[in-house]
Amino acid sequence: MRKQFLVLLILVWGASAIKAQQKFNGLDVNLGNLYRTSDAKTRSISPENFNGEKGKGGMATTGTGLGPSRDLGQKWKVSPSVVIKKKTTYTVAEIDGSGAVQHIWMTPTGNWRYSIIRFYWDDETTPSIEVPVGDFFCMGWGKFAPVTSLAVVVNPGSGLNCYWPMPFRKKCRITMENIDNEDMVLYYQVDYTLTEVPKDAGYFHAQFRRVNPLPFKKDYVLVDSIRGKGQYVGTYMAYGSNKNGWWGEGEIKFFMDGDTEFPTINGTGTEDYFCGAYDFDTHKVDKNGVESSNYTEFSGPYTGLPQVIKGDGHYNIAQRFGLYRWHITDPIRFDKDLKVTIQDLGWHQDGRYMPLQDDVASVAFWYQTEPHAPFPKLPAKDQLEVN
Repeated sequence: MRKQFLVLLILVWGASAIKAQQKFNGLDVNLGNLYRTSDAKTRSISPENFNGEKGKGGMATTGTGLGPSRDLGQKWKVSPSVVIKKKTTYTVAEIDGSGAVQHIWMTPTGNWRYSIIRFYWDDETTPSIEVPVGDFFCMGWGKFAPVTSLAVVVNPGSGLNCYWPMPFRKKCRITMENIDNEDMVLYYQVDYTLTEVPKDAGYFHAQFRRVNPLPFKKDYVLVDSIRGKGQYVGTYMAYGSNKNGWWGEGEIKFFMDGDTEFPTINGTGTEDYFCGAYDFDTHKVDKNGVESSNYTEFSGPYTGLPQVIKGDGHYNIAQRFGLYRWHITDPIRFDKDLKVTIQDLGWHQDGRYMPLQDDVASVAFWYQTEPHAPFPKLPAKDQLEVN
């Protein structure tokens, strides 16, 4: 009987392994399964192949590179970028079929707060992603800072990369709106796969918010309109301090599945949520025994304070910070709804907490089943401005 049971167990295991192999579609690729072959088709959209068609890259005879390539001709970087005219919207990518965006690289010129990137999944008419391009890539202050995380990588000089996997079942459309009064230039590449998407795959969403200044004793809302089933996977925050002193005591709160006054998840402080501690300070003592401390930039796979902008003592006096926290190994799952808030709370020199009124902007990242609830209206150009 025991031998028969072992034989049955082996057969079941073998059948499961075969079934799993058959199901592998090249969508969830990591070092643990990178060796597995798949029927998925890899494609890429760029100004050298606007539609991602097989065998159609580098065919341009006109484009932004025509001048420099005038002595070389076709195949020699004739169309490496596009010009997006002021007050117009450009379609970066339009993909038909089932698959997933796997990587996006771009380097936009101009004011990054005035370039709005939007993603539409399948046949939806309102975007699932609507964010100023700088904030989407953790560059909310419009200045370069290196980021070396798993989901977002920013390389010198201003090479913006996104690795969030973004599945779709019928269609994917990505646009960039230039709301500025000047034209912009965009170099970009969208790498994707055409393959079967699992039934339980959620759609990627990202929503931008900004309040400047935040009203006194008012919680900052990162997102409050999520309806459906899914998981919250990340936060980016561009934080501008309007007061001297330490600003990061505020607690983050996740209200899920019917929570009202009190949340299910309650953090212990802003620097704690972003996985730092004690003001992100590094204390040093010089050879004369004089102690000093400074904010310490860091960038890791899941968390980072990659940007600290200090006042110059002249016109640019504000302290500004860029922070991210990816819930890749610890997604926050919800069944019906989710609201996320964080307090704007500092520290008074007499030893008490002090509500602040700072400039706070953020991007919330999550996956969910569709349809999604309508997004709040994006702030107007004057409310987006970094000054």
